[in-house]
Amino acid sequence: MKPSIPKGTRDFLPGEVRRRNYIFDVIRRYFHRYGYQPIETPVMENLSTLTGKYGEEGDRLLFKVLNNGDFLGKADADDLKNKDSNAVLPQISKRGLRYDLTVPFARYVVMHQNDLAFPFKRYAIAPVWRADRPQKGRYNEFYQCDADVVGSDSLLYEAELTQLLDDVFAELGLRTVIRLNHRKILAGLAEIAGHADRMMDITIAIDKLDKIGEAGVEKELRERGVDEAAVGIIKQFLGATSLDSVAPLLQDSAVGRQGIAELQEVFATAGTLTNRLEFDVTLARGLNYYTGCIYEVEVDTEAHPGIQMGSIAGGGRYADLTGIFGGRDLSGVGISFGAERIYDVLEELSLFPADTSEDLEYLLLCLDDASLAHGFQLQRRMRRSGLHTDLYPTAAKLGKMMKYADQRNAPKVIIIGSREVESGQYTVKNMRTGEQEVVGF
Repeated sequence: MKPSIPKGTRDFLPGEVRRRNYIFDVIRRYFHRYGYQPIETPVMENLSTLTGKYGEEGDRLLFKVLNNGDFLGKADADDLKNKDSNAVLPQISKRGLRYDLTVPFARYVVMHQNDLAFPFKRYAIAPVWRADRPQKGRYNEFYQCDADVVGSDSLLYEAELTQLLDDVFAELGLRTVIRLNHRKILAGLAEIAGHADRMMDITIAIDKLDKIGEAGVEKELRERGVDEAAVGIIKQFLGATSLDSVAPLLQDSAVGRQGIAELQEVFATAGTLTNRLEFDVTLARGLNYYTGCIYEVEVDTEAHPGIQMGSIAGGGRYADLTGIFGGRDLSGVGISFGAERIYDVLEELSLFPADTSEDLEYLLLCLDDASLAHGFQLQRRMRRSGLHTDLYPTAAKLGKMMKYADQRNAPKVIIIGSREVESGQYTVKNMRTGEQEVVGF
């Protein structure tokens, strides 16, 4: 059998893992700096926890886990015979792989609310799974790096998360555009268009603008029952480029005006940033649970021409997610970094630091068995002194060992023979420059 892995998943070689860890380490450092605390949740959740939280498209992308044992044993025979998958599914699957880290966090907060101090600031760096069509920048299994605050309505947290996004991408050397919108502005749009009850239909369609274009959005709006007059009003909004230009269009909507006022406060509080901060009325983010400010971050193609990648971070405010699980109504706001896409962009732009390709400081190469025994003890002394050290496990030809040193990308090698064993002095060769120096350990 030829070995393979499922589509939409990836293996990572050691150098790739080190570069991924570099991304995680930068993000984690800023999470700590901003006062966020780490938590962990299971990779599986009950399907009742996950379904109905991500919108109609999100529910379709959930990976379901079959029940233990004879999962067909309790399935209805008629449903199986009729191939009624919608009826059979709840009979054979009660669990699913988590789709994101936010809904499990809301469940976590409700279950542990008596143990937490609110506002509660948490972060999590972990894999999630989505049954999407794999393509560049889109995988079935990928990591998210989330920071959330729950238990406060303060818009200071929206501004703080904006600064957090800015700091992380500045540290990574990646210029980005941080785009903001507000769900209340979208609700105001639906109200002005005469379809307040179709706000989610309008949002889902607008959220596809970058994929299907304006004509595609218009077509989908019509298919979702939005009349021609309303489509015309929505087109006006899609052409607005600033809060000032969209405000007159929402003057007759109280909820729309509130959304504009809140965004204006976030922009003013966030202050001066390294990256570009922009309002984008077309930003919709189709997840059902967002109720306030919404974020999306993309690579700044003016600073990095030629990069073709979707959003590399996103998030938003959710007012009542914990209430769904029977807890007290706690407002929250959070962001998520898309580690896989960030990795791909940094790789394409050669922005990883050179030392992320190294896992060693020294590699010891021994010329005979006596030197090998000495080298093994030297290796232990070096490790105890904090040096990242490894030893070629046999006394072999020098050319073979040097080839291995190149393959391991070892910065420095120490060649040990009888003279080094007797003197306790070792010649260290810098593999990058070819320079040598004699040292003692």
